[in-house]
Amino acid sequence: MSSQTLRAEIPVGELLKNDPRNWGRWGEEDEVGSLNFLTREEVLRGVRAVSSGKTFTLQVLMGHPQGDPVWPGRAQPVRINVMDKGHYLCGKGVPFPGHAEYADDMLIMYLQGSTQYDALGHVWCDDQLYNGYDAKTTAGKMDKASVLPIAERGVVGRGILIDMARFRGKDVLEPGETFTHEDVMKAAAAQGARIEKHDILVIRTGWIGSFYARDKVEFYKNFIEPGLTYSPELVKWFHEMEIPNLVTDTIANEVTVDPVSGVALPLHNALMRNLGVTFTEIASLDKLAEDCAGDRQYSFLYVAAPLKVVGGTGAPVNPVAIK
Repeated sequence: MSSQTLRAEIPVGELLKNDPRNWGRWGEEDEVGSLNFLTREEVLRGVRAVSSGKTFTLQVLMGHPQGDPVWPGRAQPVRINVMDKGHYLCGKGVPFPGHAEYADDMLIMYLQGSTQYDALGHVWCDDQLYNGYDAKTTAGKMDKASVLPIAERGVVGRGILIDMARFRGKDVLEPGETFTHEDVMKAAAAQGARIEKHDILVIRTGWIGSFYARDKVEFYKNFIEPGLTYSPELVKWFHEMEIPNLVTDTIANEVTVDPVSGVALPLHNALMRNLGVTFTEIASLDKLAEDCAGDRQYSFLYVAAPLKVVGGTGAPVNPVAIK
């Protein structure tokens, strides 16, 4: 996005000044936020959603030949072979007793360059992260509210898919197309499903799936994704429903620029910073959605654990939905 696109009429902290916060709710040292709602009882509630044993992995491919969907400005993941049969054919392979050979490679990427969890301290305003931690703690690495506590805890609970694209009769929502929590509830009702307190909310827009079928220049042109849009009512709903985790098939989990305030990504502060809702972005949801539409079961056991990166602003993850 250009700097002009990011210019807003109102500071995000001012926009959100009357919204609820969960700071201190789980103690002054808490770094996992609303994941605290996922107690042992919630894990068992998720297990009870399993009926067929069907599994769906929700990570996009890494190092796809056509490129990977990443936030504009972030470099593409680069996979490099460092050892393969070619080395042995050239006499440069590493020899082993018994003449075994092997291949090895490495991947250079942004930690948020694939399906991933944001650290709760990834985005902030007014020099404070989630739970009131000083933004200076991000210098060099994240000493507070990094992705590591999320990774060490893991995320397990009852997930529910809301297929917003299918609800609106589309394969994919349009760039900048918005929806509210009320739309989410209407879509759930149309599916014959009900969003319950402490559910892991999984929303499909079709956006990431469309990346592989469209021209990349067109995909990124005047970049603005579809998604949830900010309102005090939406934040109140997330707060009252005690949603622990928001998962979407978009790169940023919300419409890129709020159409009313002009603020970029306000829900990152309203939900993640203020309420401690964990964000899972760039999820691959099309196969799961197709199956849910077929058997009309939209709830499942959701299991995820991002990589344990010390001080990381985020980390790749391959969530699993078990129906």
